[in-house]
Amino acid sequence: MTPDQAPRHPQVAGLLLAAGGGRRLGGRPKALLRHDGALLVEQAARALREAGCDPVHVVLGAGAEGVRAEAELSGCVLVDNPDWGEGMGSSLRAGLGSLVGSDARGALVSLVDQPGIGREAYARVLGAFAGETSLVSAAYGGRRNHPVLLGAAHWAGVVEAAQGDQGARAYLRQHSAEIRLVECGDVAEPYDIDTGADLGRLRPGGAH
Repeated sequence: MTPDQAPRHPQVAGLLLAAGGGRRLGGRPKALLRHDGALLVEQAARALREAGCDPVHVVLGAGAEGVRAEAELSGCVLVDNPDWGEGMGSSLRAGLGSLVGSDARGALVSLVDQPGIGREAYARVLGAFAGETSLVSAAYGGRRNHPVLLGAAHWAGVVEAAQGDQGARAYLRQHSAEIRLVECGDVAEPYDIDTGADLGRLRPGGAH
């Protein structure tokens, strides 16, 4: 299936958390790092669209002006998180808040600093959406990781529990029995770009 043939899921929005300041990367905003010739934020947003998410909301924080100026994010809804320094929880709250009142019945949450996760994993998790009570997570060798699909019935609880850098972790731990795991270890790698050593995983110019 080509990206243009991917089924659309207008009930599920892509929610890309791209506000991180890269503190352990010397203050380089993660959204503006390059991999395979494109910015990480561009790659992730495109993969969410190609997987079938509609619309895609991108939460910006550190380097937001640079992202707006440099990144090709046409068709995406850009959400500013002025509290990005508080951690991932604030971005998750801002992103879910931007979906309240929309037609979305679910949100597929992804992180900008996981370039090893792409369209195939997004599409698998998205394919498990069954309604507002859905709670779905990618798994790698049976271990839960991103992306995570949050049905709208869970948003208020996630927002209440999302603090610091925990994101939805506390809420998912409390509701672990409800989570449907979708194995993605054969199509993706859930590594993070967190430290200078991790930059070696990036191919800025696209050379393999």
